[in-house]
Amino acid sequence: MAVAIEVKNVSKQFVLRHTRSMKEAFVWLIKGRKGDLSEKFHALNDVSLSINEGETVALLGLNGSGKSTLLKHMSGVMRPDSGEVRTRGRVAGLIEVGAGFHHDLSGRDNVFLNGAILGMSEEEINEKFDSIVDFSEIGQFIDTEVKFYSSGMYLRLAFSVAVHTDPEVFLVDEILAVGDEPFQRKCIAKIKELAAEGKTLVVVSHDLDLVSKICERGVLLEHGKIVMDRPVDEVVGQLRGR
Repeated sequence: MAVAIEVKNVSKQFVLRHTRSMKEAFVWLIKGRKGDLSEKFHALNDVSLSINEGETVALLGLNGSGKSTLLKHMSGVMRPDSGEVRTRGRVAGLIEVGAGFHHDLSGRDNVFLNGAILGMSEEEINEKFDSIVDFSEIGQFIDTEVKFYSSGMYLRLAFSVAVHTDPEVFLVDEILAVGDEPFQRKCIAKIKELAAEGKTLVVVSHDLDLVSKICERGVLLEHGKIVMDRPVDEVVGQLRGR
């Protein structure tokens, strides 16, 4: 089976700047700026992971474990400090609600903008436009500027555009928590449909019941390292046992 996502020895660190007292900052300046007022946080530490085409994978772990950072590397939103990430086929990511949307443009304009960002041609978007709007349930608000949308409306339109790109790889981060319950069920049904069609799916979520229903494989991260890679029920059981 062909590999859809290959993560090789990926490391990523962020600089955390700490607010110090005026006195500490003054002493630091007097000493000629010796010593660092910031510290480094290792979000990912030499992570390697291979995901085959058609696999449904949940990235799990506590806050700060590195799962969302890893997903952002898979989507291309972030680049690693070292190592590499390779993906095969069209990748659609729902990493942040409304990412790629322009606040001053209408929903209609943003469908075309976001669709183009996700790799669709203008012809493809025109062909699928009515279906995108129908699925999103935005209706009469499609020509309203998205800065007036609620977070739920943002989600519905962003999700609808992403799933209509017909991606080979679909990445979803926690955003299913936004929006009302009927639409969440609709999103989950669509994700299951994509999985049934043999699409590759990677999900980050704290909802263990949800990932158990959608995913077959679980990857558990702690402090930027993979500590468990097993069938999802085993990994969920490990998390629930804590």
